Amino acid sequence: MSSPLQRRVRDWVAAPAYPWVTGGVVTAGAVAELIVIPAGVTTTVGVLVSAASLMWRRSFPPIAVLTVAAGLLGFAGDVNLYVSIMVSGLMGCYCLGRRRVLHPALTVAGGALGAVCVNLVHINTWSRMELPVPALWEKGSLSLFAESFLLTVVVFGAVMMGDAVRSREETRTERHLAQARMIAMERQQAAEAERAAIARELHDIVSHSVSMIAVQAESATYTTPGLTPEARDGFQQIAATARSSMAELRRLLGVLRTPQGEVALTAPQPTLDHLGELVEQHRAVGGVAELRITGERVPLPAAWELSAYRITQEALTNARKHAPGARTVVEVDYGAGRLLTLRVRDDGPGRGAGSGPGAGHGLTGMRERAALVGGRLSAGAGPDGGFLVEAELPWGSG
Repeated sequence: MSSPLQRRVRDWVAAPAYPWVTGGVVTAGAVAELIVIPAGVTTTVGVLVSAASLMWRRSFPPIAVLTVAAGLLGFAGDVNLYVSIMVSGLMGCYCLGRRRVLHPALTVAGGALGAVCVNLVHINTWSRMELPVPALWEKGSLSLFAESFLLTVVVFGAVMMGDAVRSREETRTERHLAQARMIAMERQQAAEAERAAIARELHDIVSHSVSMIAVQAESATYTTPGLTPEARDGFQQIAATARSSMAELRRLLGVLRTPQGEVALTAPQPTLDHLGELVEQHRAVGGVAELRITGERVPLPAAWELSAYRITQEALTNARKHAPGARTVVEVDYGAGRLLTLRVRDDGPGRGAGSGPGAGHGLTGMRERAALVGGRLSAGAGPDGGFLVEAELPWGSG
């Protein structure tokens, strides 16, 4: 886990202005250094070009080749090594490795060749200055190339550091992508499991209704006096169709069962009349909850009752998980226009099931249930703080 200071530094380095600011600072330093220590034309041009080109190193990374080459040229034009050349050269080599302009081996080889060329120019300069410079074939002449060796080591270190940072960021990116793919897979699996659970619950509701149709149709042929043969056959066909529909429902449920072979639910499905018990269960595990019901209680179709109950149940679970100890209010409004409105809000920190990596499975299930009955669901920070889940379930067409 990175510290806040590390995150701020990382954000600053990633900012678009960073290369312009650092390149401008190095260029200003180069100008000041040339004023204090004047140099020839070749060195002056090399120092300024090497420093100024840093400003384009992110928008056009290949310009780092010019940065390093100009720095070597500026160093070759004078036996003095300017600080600005050292800084710009290191940053240029780092950029070449970081942006992988060339393969690191080619970059180091090119830098080593440039270092040898600079060293040869300096050897020639030393000999013209009448310094005791041994001939290249004489004993001790290898010490003359210590400069090129040191420059090569510096180039190698800067390039490898840039390449290492690049590799680390690629690894971090790959890890984040893998985590994102895993989260997406988990959400898809959770959505599929929720849909299967909804289908199993609806199977119970529809199966009960269809079985009642079959029983009533069959009994009508015996309890209704004066039926014509055509009417009796019609009732029998209704019963047969109902039994066929039951068989199709059982086959459909078999497709939706988990590999463990879940069986169909046989217990009565909960309704809005059970919300009081649900709130009591929330209180029993340490939660603080209140149930408010407005409007006239109207018996709704079974699918609407079940969806409303499950949405409330999941919202309370979400409140316990993300806002433990918070006060939760469950509001049920049987409004005009055959619209049922559910609101579950808490006074917690405002984090819900959609917060954090891998979260959001509960909200997905609630939205699935609302959409099942033609409604809509929203979830997020409440107007007065905390977290609010609001669902509108029209039941006029039920």
